Amino acid sequence: MKIKFPFYFRLAILLLTVVLIVIIMREAKSILVPLLISGLLAILISPLTAWLEKIKMPKALAVGISVISLIALLSALVYFFYNQILRFSGDLALLEARVTYYLNILNEYIETNLDGVVPVSAENIQNAVFQYLYENAAGLTQGVIATAGTLTMVFIMPIYIFLFLYFRRFLIDFILLSFEEKHKLKVRNVISKVKLVVQNYITGMFLVICILMVLNSAALLSLGIKHAFLFAGFAAILNVIPFLGPFIGATLPILYAFLTKDSLWYPFAVFLAFYFIQLFESNLFTPKIVGGKVSMNPLMTIIALFVGNFIWGLAGMILFIPGMAILKVIFDEVEGMEAYGFLLGDLRSARKKSNTKTIREQLREVKGRFKV
Repeated sequence: MKIKFPFYFRLAILLLTVVLIVIIMREAKSILVPLLISGLLAILISPLTAWLEKIKMPKALAVGISVISLIALLSALVYFFYNQILRFSGDLALLEARVTYYLNILNEYIETNLDGVVPVSAENIQNAVFQYLYENAAGLTQGVIATAGTLTMVFIMPIYIFLFLYFRRFLIDFILLSFEEKHKLKVRNVISKVKLVVQNYITGMFLVICILMVLNSAALLSLGIKHAFLFAGFAAILNVIPFLGPFIGATLPILYAFLTKDSLWYPFAVFLAFYFIQLFESNLFTPKIVGGKVSMNPLMTIIALFVGNFIWGLAGMILFIPGMAILKVIFDEVEGMEAYGFLLGDLRSARKKSNTKTIREQLREVKGRFKV
């Protein structure tokens, strides 16, 4: 006899399970984050490895060349931004002088028009900053430790990527053996779709970043903004984080234009340029290049960002978007989980799917009426 538990008991078990999963994910961040990033990157470059193996190259050599190519590309990006940041650091004295200049103008306005208001001084700001550093020394120490952990992760990730690629068929066979024979075809289909989704997402986002880099650089260079490539690249990469990333990426060049230019036209022009570029990105580039297979509705995207930030910080904000896209593929294929796939999906595709299903049901009903 099957025992049916009351609703409140099942809800309590579900909430307890969610809490345990979140605790485990937070405590195992140093293990899970490099594994997941390595897995996504391994899936990304697996076509290159497969092509090298197809031309009769030894498996270990093909995997090694693929990993080295990926490392070379990422190293070139890091070197580019490192040089740009070094050039930007030479303007820090100028920025400090401009901040002091604007503070003096603000203080003159306060003394002239606002009685009883204490003027703002650069020295007070510096004291406030040092006081903040003193009070949060423990947190900063943890940040240094986290940076050391990040360096360790950078060195161990190429090993993970190599092993994922080398044993990729072994891992797929293990997953297939974990299911009954009648489910293996569907599982293989899910694996193929997940691989396609990850490759579409990462390659699509990389292409979108390159396009935004070119457009942002052209806009900033045309306005005469120094360090255009640094601001353009930074804004393009931040675009990976939906909603929040583009806002932060546009704020920095606007603020820099305000501090270094004598006319308010320049920060306003930077705002307009980034606004129109972002319109093209959200309505044209990302839908056409990344495709609808990884698109999710804004509500689920925002929830994914907040949950990812709560669990893993910045890494979680980046990883949870493709992670939810993978979950959507799995939910769509697993019987009884279609509703969750519908919840994660894009609103337009969801309506289209819902309308198609309704038409089929109507056709069945019409057919049934004429059935003798």
